[in-house]
Amino acid sequence: MFRIIVARDSIFSVPVMRSRTYSKKLIPNLRVVATRERFVSQALVPSKESKMTVYDNIGVLPATPVTYNDFNLNVLDPTDVFEFRIDTTQNINLSLTDISAGDDADLRLYQDNGNGFFDTGDQLVDFSSRGNNQDDFLNRRADAGTYFAEVRRFSGSSGDVSYDLALSATTPNSTSGFSNLLPREFALGDLSADVTRFGTISNTNTTDTYEFSLGFFEGVNITLSGLQSDADIRLIADYNNNRIVDAGEEVARSTSAGITSEVISNTNLSGNYFLQVNQFSSTQTAYTLTFDQFTTTDA
Repeated sequence: MFRIIVARDSIFSVPVMRSRTYSKKLIPNLRVVATRERFVSQALVPSKESKMTVYDNIGVLPATPVTYNDFNLNVLDPTDVFEFRIDTTQNINLSLTDISAGDDADLRLYQDNGNGFFDTGDQLVDFSSRGNNQDDFLNRRADAGTYFAEVRRFSGSSGDVSYDLALSATTPNSTSGFSNLLPREFALGDLSADVTRFGTISNTNTTDTYEFSLGFFEGVNITLSGLQSDADIRLIADYNNNRIVDAGEEVARSTSAGITSEVISNTNLSGNYFLQVNQFSSTQTAYTLTFDQFTTTDA
């Protein structure tokens, strides 16, 4: 199904987009606009900097990730804004990945001030501004309301900045509350020796994500300890490399009650993995995460 669009004295057609994944390709002096009906068209629009334009209104943010792939920012079009709402207290998960090499983009989360528009009166709830093209991410518990996720081009970037963005809302105080997004938050590399990391999770940082790999004849036992309140862990193999936890990609999890240590034992297949530490209770806790590496007889 196609829709005919007229823009700047040109006539062309674009397909109707009905999935929850969107791609934006820019034509000089034009930008893609997604309407509430999910039609994608190319139209000349004012700068978002002056109009505070929302690129897309998602509606109620679902648990299934909503993704925007291969989006672009430039000097004249330096921000994209995505509106959504949650109707109950939820964990909001945002992941900004695949930022173009040599460039930088940052991620901000605002809460609507009640007027239904993205403007300077909205409250900045949180932000992520890691350097260079490192992934940016936010995982936090939030009350019901309308929110705006803003992707902003860093002024030091050399030209156009491309990126992927994923958003989801998961249930707090639940073993189903794990974030289903996989930013490269802590990159451990190949586990050729034991590794210990220390961290804290809380209502403003509900998930920590560690990326690591196992080579041939390498295995690992993983332990989460030193808890002051309940937290859980799970191990993921992102087989299709889309940075989202899809069906069949969870390898193992440990969800013991209370402050009992969590353990995932005898992972011994070579490959790339993500390990998530997830807040279960609504109370902040520090933790110690231990990767006990061992040698196997199998590849």
